[in-house]
Amino acid sequence: MGGARGEASTLTGKVAKVETVKGLLEKSEMIFAVPASSLTVGQVQKLRAELPEGTTLSVVKNTLMERAVEGTSYEIANKEGLLKGSNMWFFIEEDIGGTVASLTKFAKDNGKKDTHQPICGVIDGTALDAAAVDAVSKLPSKLELIARIAGGIKAVPTKVARVIKAPSTKVARAIKLATEEINKE
Repeated sequence: MGGARGEASTLTGKVAKVETVKGLLEKSEMIFAVPASSLTVGQVQKLRAELPEGTTLSVVKNTLMERAVEGTSYEIANKEGLLKGSNMWFFIEEDIGGTVASLTKFAKDNGKKDTHQPICGVIDGTALDAAAVDAVSKLPSKLELIARIAGGIKAVPTKVARVIKAPSTKVARAIKLATEEINKE
């Protein structure tokens, strides 16, 4: 959007960018920012390619981001002063942990580990600092939680069957032992 044609600096380009960001915000579970400085176009494209499906990376001017978050649960970003400096914004639909892991791997592989980590974020109307973004990324995903619950539910009938079967097995052993003793006499 823009670039060589300069469309992003026109009023229609800016309005379109704000609408695009609003659409991303509606679908996002969480957003976070990383400094956009000192990255080449090729590096940004490589990072985009490494992100999990459902995550969008966009460099958004602060004034446009301010307009896009207005009236949303992400408005806290403006109120908390998170819209400062030149930032790349990550709009995450589901895989928060995978997105942060992809960013961390990219930063490490490109010698940007100290300069290109999340600096702030927003989830459920709550502003997050860098440490909180990292902590949220380590929580299990929805799919992992569903798998854990399904595994727990699946184990219940097996355990119930063992408990029900156990007394009858003991009774059968006792009868067998008793009959063996009677037969010996």
